[in-house]
Amino acid sequence: MQDITLETAIKILTSNVDVINDFEEVDLIDSLGRVTAENYFAKFDNPPFDRSPLDGYAVNSTETPGKFKIVGEECAGDFFSEELKNGEALRIMTGSAMPKGSDCVIRQEDVTVDGDILNVPYKLNHYENYCFAGEDIKQGTLMVAKDQKLQAAHIAVLASQGFSTIKVKRQVKIAVASTGDELVLPGEELTNGKIYNSNLYLIVSRLREMNFDPKILGILPDDVDKAAEVIESHKNFDLFITTGGVSVGKKDIMHEVVKKIGEKLFWRIKMKPGAPAIGYKVGNMLGVALSGNPFAAYATFELLLRPVLAKLSSRNEIIYRRDKGILIDEFPKISKGRRFIRAKFVDGKISLPDQHASGSLFSAANCNALVDIPAGSSKLSVGQKVEVVIL
Repeated sequence: MQDITLETAIKILTSNVDVINDFEEVDLIDSLGRVTAENYFAKFDNPPFDRSPLDGYAVNSTETPGKFKIVGEECAGDFFSEELKNGEALRIMTGSAMPKGSDCVIRQEDVTVDGDILNVPYKLNHYENYCFAGEDIKQGTLMVAKDQKLQAAHIAVLASQGFSTIKVKRQVKIAVASTGDELVLPGEELTNGKIYNSNLYLIVSRLREMNFDPKILGILPDDVDKAAEVIESHKNFDLFITTGGVSVGKKDIMHEVVKKIGEKLFWRIKMKPGAPAIGYKVGNMLGVALSGNPFAAYATFELLLRPVLAKLSSRNEIIYRRDKGILIDEFPKISKGRRFIRAKFVDGKISLPDQHASGSLFSAANCNALVDIPAGSSKLSVGQKVEVVIL
């Protein structure tokens, strides 16, 4: 397919990947950001026993106010196994198990003690300063659902139930490379005619921001056979992302690469920037070749690949959201075709940088949105309401 809409391109790409259901078991302490492969239920009430919420003395409320004999002391982690008799009290610390025969706790700063005699000066209510077993989590409660991206609180809850390992979906296997003999890596000598490869750093960093761990393949040469060999050798991966080589120049090799090793799904999307993107398959692996222009690569990665990554990883929060806002800067160009321009969206107001060339990335550094300009639009004016994609 050729010259398709963005929405059609997204539909084609997402229909050519499957949700990852393979799982692996990892240590709970290493599971931050991973996606659960099954539901996790509470194995027991937590806390597992009635406990004191403060430092004080456990007594029977029906005997208050009055004097009590202190028969022992219990700190968190200890256990007083005896039952309190009439007129007895137990000194108790925060988090300690409530002893049998008691139904309340008086804070230690409210009492006076003379040797082993405790004086409780006021009436206490039944279950005053008393925490019940299961107050936090009842046995059988669904604590963490399948397909949940694990955050610190989830991990803490699982730890409180004694889970030391957890089943999570395997990581999405992603390979990233750039094409172009003109590229060199940062740190290498920048000779005449060469430029530093920023696209590789952009795509890898965005993937890492989303908690993916891509394989970095560096720069593929402008050689069809060599590039094809590298891509085909990763056909057991889920996704292969490249930048560059997608237009119609002498060294735009990705058309021939795809023809040699796979099946082209589409070429050219009716949008700017990044129109000449290619979608393809090599076996079960999805390949997406993006424009080599830095901002075009950035915009098409966000627009095309975030829905793909969301499906593969079962993480819907990756999908970008749309909103509307009011322009506080104008965009003077006429848009014959659909166009996405960089913008900063704050509290419903949209500001625009001065630079919008697809080969320029610097002006996008402080932007957090793309303005979606429909085909056939005239210039955008200050005060105009427009739709944005929030990045």
